[in-house]
Amino acid sequence: MRAFLAILSFVSLLNVAQAVAENGPVVVELYTSQGCSSCPPADAMLHDLAKRDDVIALALHVDYWDYIGWKDVFGRPENTARQHAYARAANATTVYTPQMVIGGVDHVIGSRPMQVMDAVQVQSRRGYLFDVTLTRQGNYVRISAPAGARGDYAVQLVRYTPQATVAISRGENAGRDLSYANIVTAWDVIGRWNGVSALALDVEASGDSPVVVIVQQSTDGPIVGAAQLR
Repeated sequence: MRAFLAILSFVSLLNVAQAVAENGPVVVELYTSQGCSSCPPADAMLHDLAKRDDVIALALHVDYWDYIGWKDVFGRPENTARQHAYARAANATTVYTPQMVIGGVDHVIGSRPMQVMDAVQVQSRRGYLFDVTLTRQGNYVRISAPAGARGDYAVQLVRYTPQATVAISRGENAGRDLSYANIVTAWDVIGRWNGVSALALDVEASGDSPVVVIVQQSTDGPIVGAAQLR
C-alpha cells in the first residue's frame, strides 16, 4: 500500500510540475559516475526528465570515482570542478554521486524521485528573471534576452550527446550495460552580462548535437534563464 501511494504521489507531483512550468525549462544537473553503484536509478530518472519539454536534463559525469576500478568514459574534470564550485557556494564540505542540482540552488540526492520532483515543482513556480530565446542561423545561434535586473551573469553554452549505452566490465557496475541520457560534452562560458541592456549574442554552434544556453549568477549561483535547441 505504501509503495502504491508513493507512486500516486510521484505521478501527482509530475503532473503539477508540468502544469506550472510557464517561465522556461527547469535545469536539472545530474552529477553521476559509471563507477558508482548507486547511480543507475538516477541515470534512469534523468532519461525520463530528458523527455520533457519543461526540463533541461543534463548528465555531468565526474571523474573522482575512476580509481575504484572503472574509468567513466564520459567523465570530465570540468564537471567535477563545477560540482565542487556548487559545494563551496552551498558551504558543503563534500560532494557525492548521484547528486542533482536543480535551478542552480537546490541540491538533492538523485536517486530520490519524490525529492527531485518536489524541487522541480518549486523551481517551476519560482520561474526565471529572464526569458532566453535561441534562434539557429546556419552554424551560429543567436542568443536573446530582454533587459531586466542588474547582476553579474555568466552566459554559458552547453552541448550534449542525447543517448549512449556503455558495457561496464569492471568496478561496482561490472557486467551491466547502462544507458545514459543527455551526456554533457562541453560547458563553456561565452560571455558576461549585467542584465541592464538587452542580451544579443551570436555564437558558433556547429554540428548536430543539441544546444543549451544557461544564464546564471556567476557560474555557481541561481540560474536566471535557460533555453534549448534540440
